[in-house]
Amino acid sequence: MHEAMSEDAEHRSLVQSDRRYIWHPYSAMGADLPVFPVRSAHGVRLQLADGRELIDGMSSWWCAIHGYNHPVLNAAVEKQLADMSHVMFGGLTHRPAVELAERLVSLTPDPLQSVFFADSGSVAVEVAMKMAMQYWASKGMRHKQRFLTIRHGYHGDTLGAMSVCDPVNGMHTLFSDILPQQYFVDSPDCAFGEPCPESSIQPMADLLSECGQQIAAVILEPIVQGAGGMQFYSAGYLREVRSLCDRYGVLLIADEIATGFGRTGKLFACEHAGIAPDILCVGKALTGGYLTLAATLTTNEVSRVISSGDPGLFMHGPTFMANPLACATALASIRLLLDSPWQERVGRIEGGMRAGLESCRALAPVRDVRVLGAIGVVELKAPLDLGQVQPMFVERGVWVRPFGNLVYLMPPFVIGDADLQTLMDAVTAVVKGLHEVSGRLVPEGIGL
Repeated sequence: MHEAMSEDAEHRSLVQSDRRYIWHPYSAMGADLPVFPVRSAHGVRLQLADGRELIDGMSSWWCAIHGYNHPVLNAAVEKQLADMSHVMFGGLTHRPAVELAERLVSLTPDPLQSVFFADSGSVAVEVAMKMAMQYWASKGMRHKQRFLTIRHGYHGDTLGAMSVCDPVNGMHTLFSDILPQQYFVDSPDCAFGEPCPESSIQPMADLLSECGQQIAAVILEPIVQGAGGMQFYSAGYLREVRSLCDRYGVLLIADEIATGFGRTGKLFACEHAGIAPDILCVGKALTGGYLTLAATLTTNEVSRVISSGDPGLFMHGPTFMANPLACATALASIRLLLDSPWQERVGRIEGGMRAGLESCRALAPVRDVRVLGAIGVVELKAPLDLGQVQPMFVERGVWVRPFGNLVYLMPPFVIGDADLQTLMDAVTAVVKGLHEVSGRLVPEGIGL
C-alpha cells in the first residue's frame, strides 16, 4: 500500500513539474489540460506512470511503424553507440550515412540521386524550398522564388514551411503578415480512387499559366493531406500536376514526410500515381520513431546546377546532419520494414478500419469516414474540445489524439486484430457520446 501511495505521489509530482516547466506543442504554458506520463512502451502499448496500459493508435505522430522497444532497432542503436554517437558532417563522412543514402536512392524513383540529410521534417521542407530557389538562381532566373501549393496542406512549423501551409484554416494565421507570400489553389475535389476531371486541375493550370515565371516549385503532400485536414485525393490529380510542372518549367516537391515508408499501402505515396518528383522529402517513419532524422532527395540535374552555379555550393548545414545513431537506426528500420509482410499488414489494417469505423458514418456528429492504407479518419461536423475528449480515450485503454474536427488513427503496422478492434470500438463509443455545445463537440453531460 505504501508503495502504491508513493507511486501516486510521484505521478502527481511529475505532472505538476511538467505543468510548471514544460511548454507542450500547440498549447499554452501551464495550461490546465490533461497530460499522461509514460513510464515505458513495448510493442503497440504505452505504459503510463499510474499503471494503466494504452493501445497506441497514433504511432507517436505517425513514426513508430514497428511499435516500441523493437529488439532489432534496439540492437542497431547499441551497436552504433559502441562506435560513435555523433560526428560532424562537414568534411567527414561515415558508413551509416553512406549506406542510408544508397538505400534511399535505391527505393525512390530513378531521377532522385542526391541526398541531403536533415534533422526534422520541417527542416527537410526548408531544404527543399531552398534547393528550388537556389536551382533557379544558379540558372540566372532569380525571379523564380515563389511557391504554389494546394489549400488544406501542412508542411511544418518553421518559417518557410509555414508559408506553404493552409493560409486560412491552418495553424499559422498569426504569422501571415510576416510569412513569404505564396500562391494557393483549392485542394482537389476528386477523391482517391476516382478520376480527375479537367475542372479539378484547371485552377492549378490557370495559375501556372499566369504566374509560372515567378514560381520555383509546386509543393504538395502526394495523395494524403495530413495535419491540414486528412483528405485523400485522386492519383490522377497528382499525375496532372507533374505534367503541368513539366509544361511550365516548374519543379515539383513531394512532401512524403507523413506518407513515406508504407503508410498509404505503397512504399511512397507518389507510387499511386506512378510519378517522380524533382525533390522528395522524407522523415517521421524513417527511423521507426527512434531518433529524429529526415532527408531531402533531388535529381542530379538539380544538384549539378546548384553546385556549378554561384556560389558553387548549397547553402545549408544542420549541426546534427546525418547523425550516425539516427542513420544506423534508419537503415535497420528500412530493412525491418522491407523484410516484413508490410503490405499485407497495411492491407489488413485498412480492412479492419473500414469495417470498424463504418458504423460511425451514421452518427449525428459525423460528417465523413474515410480510410486509406493504415490511415483511418472520422471527420466531425464541429471541432472537439480536446481537454474533455482526450481522457475519454484513455479511460477506454487507447491513445488517440484528435485535432480540430478530426478523430484519426495511424496505428503501428504490427498491431494485431484484437487491439485494432479495441481502437475501433473506442472511437465509435467516444464519437457516439458527443454532442455540440457553443460550436464545439463535448462528451454527453458536460456543458449542459
